[in-house]
Amino acid sequence: MLKRIPSSELCIGMYVEEFCGSWMDHPFWRARFLIDGQDDLGKILASGVSEVWIDASKGLDVAPGTSPVIDRPAAEATVQSQLEAVQAKPAPRLARTADTASELERASRIFQESRHNVASMFEEARLGSLRSAEAAGAVVDNIADSVSRNPMAMIGLARLKSADDYTFMHSMAVSAMMVALARNLEWDEARVRDAAMAGLLHDVGKAQIPGAILNKPGTLDDTEWTTMRSHAERGRAILEETRGVTPAALDAVLHHHEKIDGTGYPHRLAGDRIPELARMAAVCDVYDAITSNRPYKSGWQPTAAIRKMTEWTGHFDSVIFKAFVKAVGIYPVGSLVRLKSQRLAVVIDHDPAHLLQPTVKVFFSLRSMVHIEPMVVKLDKSRESDMILGFEDPQAYGFTHFNELWVPPGAKVP
Repeated sequence: MLKRIPSSELCIGMYVEEFCGSWMDHPFWRARFLIDGQDDLGKILASGVSEVWIDASKGLDVAPGTSPVIDRPAAEATVQSQLEAVQAKPAPRLARTADTASELERASRIFQESRHNVASMFEEARLGSLRSAEAAGAVVDNIADSVSRNPMAMIGLARLKSADDYTFMHSMAVSAMMVALARNLEWDEARVRDAAMAGLLHDVGKAQIPGAILNKPGTLDDTEWTTMRSHAERGRAILEETRGVTPAALDAVLHHHEKIDGTGYPHRLAGDRIPELARMAAVCDVYDAITSNRPYKSGWQPTAAIRKMTEWTGHFDSVIFKAFVKAVGIYPVGSLVRLKSQRLAVVIDHDPAHLLQPTVKVFFSLRSMVHIEPMVVKLDKSRESDMILGFEDPQAYGFTHFNELWVPPGAKVP
């Protein structure tokens, strides 16, 4: 039986099924293991992970009466109610000037054309400084323009980045999400651009982290973990003298790994002591990281990521996280969903005012287990409409060309 418990209740002999946080927050980049010694237990307690899921059928259970303990059905019910509450509140009406399919092609070109500028920016940072943010500004302007036309395109496409291009593409993906999030918070355009710049530069300190640590497939030792966590302070130091980077963006670079409950790094800030731009970058950074494939770990499906992040108490600013969900959707573009009609569909667009009824492309029958002629369906609340029952993993069905269902042929995957 799976139970979510405070990390303080862990003991040797328990089986960890999952950490309530991304693998960026702790040295164990692979969960699911038996705690068989004080060393592993100490690392978990020192990592800042406040809650974990244990499997009581594979290891020790918590003592009777231990509180608080939450089982999986209760956790799922809580997540569902929280997401429905997000849906119930009105979202700002952001005008779109392009449909998702056409903007996917433009977003693809922006990624290809920006790769050189972002790679050069990281190379300068590796050598110790970034003279000017001018090249970064040009990338930010293109990203902001694309998100203005249709935010779903660039955010969805960025998730498909290759492992080799992860560092560069992650920076552009977080920048795009920062733009969408800032606009959902109804910021003016000057602040939106600042958010975009913060997103593009947030991980620049990783240019000075050895690749053997960044891409290590196993557990980081104490020295490696300390080096990894130093990227926030390294990034701030690199950018201190850079022309065109605002103090707010510098704060986001330094503090995007802080958590609302004060267990983050580098300064263990809590609540409103964490600068607002850093609280925004924390959400966008984590979402893109956990939905992207890495050399050492496959990314989570976007809908699963949203649900897991909703469950992580103490990690994110609740107002900012709700605005983020409105920006990317409860069922983000590219999600595989199971319908009441016993069909599978991929989400191809969503309306921030109706997050539980996205536009989908139906393509597979679960009754006969065969592909059917693809058909676009706009879900709604009418009695005759189909509805989403849950989400699925394309790999579980062997869908080797799944992304082709929602990425048009003219949009090259980054």
